[in-house]
Amino acid sequence: MVHRSKGVENAIGSEGNSPVKGNDDLALVQTRWTFTNKDENLLTRLQNINLDFHFEVEQQVNGLFINFFGFNGTAGVWRIKALEDCGGWMERTTVEDMDIAVRAHLCGWKFIYLNDVKCLCELPECYEAYKKQQHRWHSGPMQLFRLCFFDIIRSKISWAKKANLIFLFFLLRKLILPFYSFTLFCIILPLTMFLPEAQLPAWVVCYVPGIMSVLNILPAPRSFPFIVPYLLFENTMSVTKFNAMISGLFKLGSSYEWVVTKKLGRSSEGDLITFSGKETDPLVATNGLVRASSGSSLTGLNKSEVTKKSGKSNRNRLYRKELALAFILLSASVRSLLSAQGIHFYFLLFQGITFLVVGLDLIGEQIS
Repeated sequence: MVHRSKGVENAIGSEGNSPVKGNDDLALVQTRWTFTNKDENLLTRLQNINLDFHFEVEQQVNGLFINFFGFNGTAGVWRIKALEDCGGWMERTTVEDMDIAVRAHLCGWKFIYLNDVKCLCELPECYEAYKKQQHRWHSGPMQLFRLCFFDIIRSKISWAKKANLIFLFFLLRKLILPFYSFTLFCIILPLTMFLPEAQLPAWVVCYVPGIMSVLNILPAPRSFPFIVPYLLFENTMSVTKFNAMISGLFKLGSSYEWVVTKKLGRSSEGDLITFSGKETDPLVATNGLVRASSGSSLTGLNKSEVTKKSGKSNRNRLYRKELALAFILLSASVRSLLSAQGIHFYFLLFQGITFLVVGLDLIGEQIS
């Protein structure tokens, strides 16, 4: 979160209109993120679609109907008594913010979400940083689900809230949707091109994902021109999300790696915040969690600016899984063309090209 924002202070308000006043069971006031660099490149535009849906729909609906939602880690104000009541901050997962929100909810505390109070934040502009962020955001909830499942069952909250917590909060968004996208578009669809007796109807390939993409993009109408790139990119990211989900669910080593997302420190369009002070150690190990600093410093920013001005970029990374899937999908598209399956051919072709672009690290900025 950008430190100049006044949104968190405004969330408390004056004594007359404060949402905290008179709500003794209120634990958290969460405000909305707004992004200073959402139009910086294609990667940030696609991220903004997802996060607009998250704040405009998920957070707002959950806050309105059940007084619970996931704490976003920043741009929120906690009641100290609530933190103490639910056991305080724990470092047992890589999503401590979600962990403490779930425990507070199980203790009976309520949350309020203020969609009209906006705090300046920043999106990662390079794919490597975004990929690591998404891995943490999808492996962490699976760690937490594994640890909290029986606590949810034994808690005193209503069964409706328990069902919402288990099936909607944890399973649907973090497990079922990534699994659906990965298996359908990366495994089942390509295989059907090489198995003549197997067929997928057009509505499964195009209409269902298309409708889901339209619903996701509704809170950000300015992003409608990017609906096709958004759909293709989300299918590509399902590989990272599925891998993270499995690692978190089965306690694999990568699920405990906590790397701070690299950002440029923009406080507004074209503006970079000057960071000063003592540099922290790049890696800090705490309770089995490996933490890495974001590497954001004035020196690093100056170097990146010089790199941009000189026209030279850092060497692109190669992502083997994405490149392998690009080869499979493009091969399947050729097979689809030969068998005269028009809709399947176009989908496989463009999805394969998207995997190739991501696998060659050609999306977003190149930041060391």
